[in-house]
Amino acid sequence: MPGIMFAEVTVSTSFIVIAYLSILAMAVLIIVALFDPGLRYRVSASPSESNDSDDFLHMLEALVDAKVNQTTRLTVLTNGPTFYEAELEAIRGAERSVNLEAYIFQKGEIGQRFVTALTERSQAGVTVNVVLDGVGSAGVGKNFFSDLKKAGGNVVWYNGMKWNKLPHFNNRTHRELLVVDGRTAFIGGAGVADHWFKDKSKHPRWRDTMVKVEGDAVPHLQATFAENWLESCGEVLFGPDHFVRQECERQGDVLIVNSTPSGGGATRARMLFQVLLASATKTIHITTPYFLPDRSVIDELVRAARERNVEVVVLVPGKRSDHMLTRSSSRHAYGKLLKAGASIHEYEPSMIHAKILLIDSIWGVVGS
Repeated sequence: MPGIMFAEVTVSTSFIVIAYLSILAMAVLIIVALFDPGLRYRVSASPSESNDSDDFLHMLEALVDAKVNQTTRLTVLTNGPTFYEAELEAIRGAERSVNLEAYIFQKGEIGQRFVTALTERSQAGVTVNVVLDGVGSAGVGKNFFSDLKKAGGNVVWYNGMKWNKLPHFNNRTHRELLVVDGRTAFIGGAGVADHWFKDKSKHPRWRDTMVKVEGDAVPHLQATFAENWLESCGEVLFGPDHFVRQECERQGDVLIVNSTPSGGGATRARMLFQVLLASATKTIHITTPYFLPDRSVIDELVRAARERNVEVVVLVPGKRSDHMLTRSSSRHAYGKLLKAGASIHEYEPSMIHAKILLIDSIWGVVGS
């Protein structure tokens, strides 16, 4: 019968103390993250200027630190078969550079078409840069882009899943952005995945919106891409292949709000939303896949409906929501809004993923 050996391991008291303190510190961080009440956004004074005035535009430009672009052409593209074809056409016509950033990039038919188009352009000598979120696009895998990389294309991951990234694990890029030759850009709610492109079994194609941007706003979208490109690979994007001065026939004033949380949690986009809601005198129309308004937004919407008789309409997903827990949680905000006279509608045909805010038929906000 073989002998049985026992080993006694002694752990120092210091080690145990450090281990318990580490566990306690992690528990505190988790509790703070889950129950942090967040910032309160309260507009100090009701906008005295009409939201279609030059003075209002000047104040907003300063507040969100975004230049007013006055020679920009915008084209609204509805649903995957439309905006994907427009994006692929732009990529195939690229002569100098293609920069793509996505939170979601998945394997599939449309993903393969994008990789094929990007690879062909890279083989033709066009600079191709791709930034994918380390969590949102984790499932696609690096091998999916092997042909693109062999052709000279660059694929990097934003805040990938590494041990030294743990303190900033929730710092994700949710931008869905494509810039071609520094002249044409696409921005909106859709990444690259088949559920935006076609029906699958009992799941209809998602409803979403992208906007094609041409003119003097494009360099500011390129600068937005450059921010996360730098953070992902350490390279500052610069030069005429990426930044081009151009103008289009004026359609209206355009602001590109590049929004990243500050150390205290404030964002320029959030300030923009609060001021626009406070400025509304006729209509507030919101389309969002994940309606989880904080107290500041709810209070502003209630004031708009009750005190200024503003028409407040919110469109959210119905039973086809991709996050049923979020849908259930969002319904807790309905009571105050409905009592104030707002109307809330659930979109039934499919999952609606568009993120759009319309104010008084004057201001429109679209993003990712």
